Amino acid sequence: MSNGNAPPSGGGGNGRPPGKDPNVIDIDQVFNEWRDKVFRSGGDGGGGGGRSGGGGGPNIPPQAVTRVVFGGVALMLLIFGVLSSVYTVPQDSEALVLRFGKLASQNGPGLHFKVPFGVDKVLQIPVKRVLKQEFGFSTISAGVSSEYRVSEENHAQAVMLTGDLNIANVEWIVQYRVEDPVAFAFRVRKVEETLSDVSEAIIRRVVGDRSVTEVLTVGRIEIAEQVRAEMQDTLTAYDTGIEIVTVQLQDVRPPGPVEDSFNEVNEAKQEKERMINEAETLYNQAIPAAQGESARAIAEAEGYALDRVNRSQGDANRFNAMYEEYKKAKAVTRRRIYLETMNEVLPNVGRLIVLDADTPVTPFIGFDEPRKAAVAAGGK
Repeated sequence: MSNGNAPPSGGGGNGRPPGKDPNVIDIDQVFNEWRDKVFRSGGDGGGGGGRSGGGGGPNIPPQAVTRVVFGGVALMLLIFGVLSSVYTVPQDSEALVLRFGKLASQNGPGLHFKVPFGVDKVLQIPVKRVLKQEFGFSTISAGVSSEYRVSEENHAQAVMLTGDLNIANVEWIVQYRVEDPVAFAFRVRKVEETLSDVSEAIIRRVVGDRSVTEVLTVGRIEIAEQVRAEMQDTLTAYDTGIEIVTVQLQDVRPPGPVEDSFNEVNEAKQEKERMINEAETLYNQAIPAAQGESARAIAEAEGYALDRVNRSQGDANRFNAMYEEYKKAKAVTRRRIYLETMNEVLPNVGRLIVLDADTPVTPFIGFDEPRKAAVAAGGK
């Protein structure tokens, strides 16, 4: 007698061979079924498929299928290896080849080869391109009309305390290039973040040593140059391989709530400077003119004094010479002097009065009066 709980014999029931666990997958059976579906033509013309169906396609042996599969895999690996062994370096970059994490070679622009399948990894460093970092703002789109954005993080970067305990919003740009790609890639971890931190620390210290007026007006170029020099010294000491090209202060302004008042103060200072410059201009015009007039008057006085002195000396010399001649012939010289003096004086005398010792006063008619009367009458 058979037990009612015994498993069915043969291949009935669940269609699995007797004695096999239904939860176990037969790999051979699955592969054979897949092979039959791929490499045998479907059906026997009468609606029945399978291995024993009449009119089926050719039966491909399993060894051939295995060779085809492994051949395809090998071809794919070959193609992948060829593609992964070639790389191109742009004109503005240099490539660092890492083999198992260690620097193996350093190559310039062009086509190069490396060990495939991830053995060699390539880091391309832009050594001829000028890179930049923006502080206090972010560029959304660059062009003729660039667009910028100021986030909370940007605003926190821009707000600085000056040396006279005022607050200024300073936006700046750092332009740099990679001078040593090996140092840039391996000497410092997160080198771009290091550059950002160094730039912010130095510019805050430099701005903190100056007044807000210097930061906003005349000291901007000097501040930018000082920041660039100190950044370069610090990054060189860190061996980052970075060369700072330039530091530019883009926009320096007072905080928004006090900007109007600050502008009014600046306008007043500019007006003060303008008036001082105008006064200095007038001073520079008046003082030289007065000095020139004074020098001219002094020169005229000195010339007049020299002329009088020379004339006096000439008259004295002439008198001395006459006196010497007079001593030689006193009577002749006295008479000559008398005659010369009368010749100069008498033509200017209209009426002559001759005084004599015996008569008190004798009127004397001038020599030219009869002549004047004759001329008036028409005679000669």
